[in-house]
Amino acid sequence: MFLLCLYYAIRMSIGVYEFPAIKGLQAGRAFYTSQCPVRLLPRLFLFDDVDLPVEHRAQRTINKQRLPEIARYILDNRDSFVFSAITASIDAEVEFIAHKGDGGRLGTLRIPLDARFVINDGQHRRAALELALADDPSLGDETIAVVFFVDIGLKKSQQMFADLNRYAVKPSASIGVLYDHREPLAAQTREIVSKVPLLRDLVEPEKTTLAVGSRKLFTLSAVNNTHKILFAGVESENPTVLAMDFWTHLSEAFPEWNAVLQRQMLAGEVRGDFIHSHGTVLNALGHVVNSLARKGPINWKKIVQGLGNLDWSRSNAALWEGRALIGGRVSKSHQNVLLTSAVIKREIGLELNPEEEKLDQAFRKGQNNG
Repeated sequence: MFLLCLYYAIRMSIGVYEFPAIKGLQAGRAFYTSQCPVRLLPRLFLFDDVDLPVEHRAQRTINKQRLPEIARYILDNRDSFVFSAITASIDAEVEFIAHKGDGGRLGTLRIPLDARFVINDGQHRRAALELALADDPSLGDETIAVVFFVDIGLKKSQQMFADLNRYAVKPSASIGVLYDHREPLAAQTREIVSKVPLLRDLVEPEKTTLAVGSRKLFTLSAVNNTHKILFAGVESENPTVLAMDFWTHLSEAFPEWNAVLQRQMLAGEVRGDFIHSHGTVLNALGHVVNSLARKGPINWKKIVQGLGNLDWSRSNAALWEGRALIGGRVSKSHQNVLLTSAVIKREIGLELNPEEEKLDQAFRKGQNNG
């Protein structure tokens, strides 16, 4: 039985590379699935000349700023990192020698030594592996899957790149938090959501935006971002307790949240009429409580009272327009988060930090001039 495993050979004597491969058919054209040792990636898979005009290249320019992060992911997770296959085209005539008894699908792919390999998908993976290989030579014995197409000119190679990326969709930030088992903050957020009834029932775990008819109040990504702000610089042996107190006391300040939990109000109605369940306000509240947590015990009663004194209606444009709202819509920008936290801090008698003070003064000046 033919095994597609670690076997790889370069037959210099007959002037070819030999790859164990599986032959497939797509759109009437043959392609070949194989694998390549990491140590040979830099030698085989070269990049287009960056000096060439983009219209004469078959791939985008490497974003070198991305490479250290990807390489660090490899090195930090040597026992568990995962990469999908590289897709490459070959600008030469190839020969596939099928093994007997395997239906002609399994065999050896012979590629001339002077062939040129162009990566159509996976160039950052290949470059990051090369970078990681310099730090850890043992990576050289590992392999990555490669899908080979026979190149048929620049135009079609460019089209292949466009087609491979046409329907690529980056996973939502929420599902990233849900499935990320490396990031401690993501694990903390999942634990907190599971322990707080309000969150357990009203957090959307997959999407980063909520449909009008959704019965959820918060997205998992917004909750996770709020925790990131809440925990920053706080010396606490158990940040989970801080977060659970945070959500418990906020639900006292915003009775509409519990009304949704009890099926007395619709989530869409609360999101439409009030701004306090939106990520901008949650992040602003994270800044407020973080400022207090850094100083010592938190007076939750004072916070709840202060939040209750504010009119959180979306229609309260006099207070929220330009801060949490831009043109009546909630803005997610960092500046709007800080302008919102400034309002909350003033209401509960808390000193603004320098960045909040600067933004708040500029905002007020703009209002007066207007």
